[in-house]
Amino acid sequence: MAEDIEEIRKRKLMELQKRYLEQQKAQEEALRQEMELEAQLDAIMRRILTPEARERLGRVKLVKPELARQVELVLVQLYQAGQIREPIDDAKLKRILAQIDERTRRDYTIKW
Repeated sequence: MAEDIEEIRKRKLMELQKRYLEQQKAQEEALRQEMELEAQLDAIMRRILTPEARERLGRVKLVKPELARQVELVLVQLYQAGQIREPIDDAKLKRILAQIDERTRRDYTIKW
């Protein structure tokens, strides 16, 4: 009886360890894919933005990461569709940021 309990404990422990290792591998794979995607995104941004525009986008990313991500995704889509023919300078990026911010901004009203 005591041997059966010990055997069950060992099996449970092995099962938990196996599950933990599988989860850890899945997390590592997801992190690797995320890093790869970021590297690709960064490479595309280097191609389509001037250094000043990249710097501005980096500052926006610190303050409003959601807005910066949306702008990056829009720019990548335009680049992949062949609609970006010359590097986007700081002034153009400002206009793009303003347009996307205006579309996604939520107005809050407080009623008393």
